[in-house]
Amino acid sequence: MKRSKYDMHKLADLNFKPQVFSEEIIREIDRYNLWNLWVPKSHGGLEMSLSEGLKKLFSLAEIDGSLGWTVTLCSGANFFFGNLTKDVVESIFISQESPIRFGGSGGVSGYAEKKNEGYSITGKWKYATGATYLTHFTLNAEVRVGGKAVCDENGAPMVRSFLMGREDVEIIHDWNAMGLKATATHSFEIKEKYVPESHSFIYDRYFHDHPIFKVPFSSFADLTLWVNYLGMASHFLEEANKVLSQQELLKPLTTSIDQSIDSVEDHAATIERKILDGEKLSEKDMRTIHQDAASSVARLSQAILKVYPQLGIMACSEDHVLNHIFRDYFTAIQHHIFSRDLE
Repeated sequence: MKRSKYDMHKLADLNFKPQVFSEEIIREIDRYNLWNLWVPKSHGGLEMSLSEGLKKLFSLAEIDGSLGWTVTLCSGANFFFGNLTKDVVESIFISQESPIRFGGSGGVSGYAEKKNEGYSITGKWKYATGATYLTHFTLNAEVRVGGKAVCDENGAPMVRSFLMGREDVEIIHDWNAMGLKATATHSFEIKEKYVPESHSFIYDRYFHDHPIFKVPFSSFADLTLWVNYLGMASHFLEEANKVLSQQELLKPLTTSIDQSIDSVEDHAATIERKILDGEKLSEKDMRTIHQDAASSVARLSQAILKVYPQLGIMACSEDHVLNHIFRDYFTAIQHHIFSRDLE
């Protein structure tokens, strides 16, 4: 997973301002079809393998943290293509000519009241990356019947995932983090909007045979976020090399990046081999991936923090690229699936 900006030279040459993506950047993301990394070619996507997609996301995060993060989270929502029925994906990805951009929230922050052949959705969800750019929103909600929670066989509230059109969603412009500002990770609200049963889905229950959709979603999320941290760390290393006279101070970060890249590639290759052989990832396999990712992020963070005080006042200036990367990286690692392991 070496530096690969050459295959997206136009994006790499654009001016990435911390605050917002320009219309030109959005057009280039559309032109490279990056929202649809995992979507089959039959439906207008790039149909990338896990290994190919991880390399692409790594290179995007090297260009700019908000770019990598937005494409990762939104193409990751488009990954739910595999969980939707063939009729639904036909109606969305083939019938519509404009770019399809999924995104949403992983939190369970609302209710789905069963109604006829569908659900009435109400709630407010936080942290929808790319909110202002999206055409569709994904969300999780507790299922209710007659206002009462429906429980599963273990007595826990039943949760389903849903896909809603942009027209049913009110965006709440409340993203005010120190970094990843251009990701527009705003909250959104839905008030009693009907969605048919066909637009509900369950993680890891897929309707399409492409190998990528057989990757367990938890491991898919771990790996795709991991390469973002690696891409941002690699960009930080590149820029720090330009200003730091004591190059030996960068060795721990260099070593950590190289070792982590090898680990990502090994995990991706193992997953692809098992899927090809008709095997499923075990719970132990998935725990190992998560633990390796969390440990890697902890090492990367420590190495960056050790270097940062040596970079001088310029790295504290908000208009300097090192400060931009630093703020993006340490905002990104607050994502809940890694932050709980870094305490």
